[in-house]
Amino acid sequence: MKLLFFCPMWGMAHLPLNESLRKIKAAGYDGVEFGCILNGVDKQQLLDLCSELDLLLIMQQYAAAGENIAEYIKDYDAHLRYMAGFQPVFINSQTGRDYYTAEQNIAILEVARTIEKETGIKIVHETHRGKFAYSPLLTLDYIKELPYLRLTGDFSHFCVVSESLLENQEDILHQIIPHVDHIHARIGHPQGAQVTDPRLPEWQAALEQHIKWWKAILDHHRQAGSPQLTITAEFGPAPYMPAVPFTQLPLASQWDINLYMTTLLKSHLK
Repeated sequence: MKLLFFCPMWGMAHLPLNESLRKIKAAGYDGVEFGCILNGVDKQQLLDLCSELDLLLIMQQYAAAGENIAEYIKDYDAHLRYMAGFQPVFINSQTGRDYYTAEQNIAILEVARTIEKETGIKIVHETHRGKFAYSPLLTLDYIKELPYLRLTGDFSHFCVVSESLLENQEDILHQIIPHVDHIHARIGHPQGAQVTDPRLPEWQAALEQHIKWWKAILDHHRQAGSPQLTITAEFGPAPYMPAVPFTQLPLASQWDINLYMTTLLKSHLK
């Protein structure tokens, strides 16, 4: 089974697209995870550069919005159809709202299911604060209701929502893990979705716990005979990255941390 490592475009807006993608390729990544708003990118330029550099493409939907559920569904539908037009490996979607009812979030998830069938582009839904899958137990409830659901596992969000390293929710995670097809490799902790720097000794317990979860996901895919597993080291810039007061200088390099995490996981997950 192949492990494919992707670099997030999040945090690279200060560089021209051509320069960003060449930097990603030179660093040894297999592809790029690209979050963009509707019609917010030169589609042909992105596709041409990915083809030239032999970079795989994951599209990330995060911007769907609306004053009410009907407006949200319309905007969500438009975003997913636009991104499907890039013919990515799949679309990673931050779906729904934590304040929508279960019935409303299920209606949104069914929209994604319809688009997936019509376009042939797989859609996976990210475990994320503020979205439908913001806690382990609620995520499991949706899986039981919609067994077809496939997820991006970003368990850092679960940590901050539950104010724990999920010590008492291992059984729930065990049931969620078979539905995870993509990993966002960020380290969360009980008071935040991103540690300051995973290389620091004070964060080793959190790092080791997350690696344990990722190994469980990998083990499941190996046993299932999956051809590949995709991983994006997704430490983010401010406000995720803490900064020095007044100067707002980041406490660490986002690029260096994501590259460190990618190198670390290539070793740990072999």
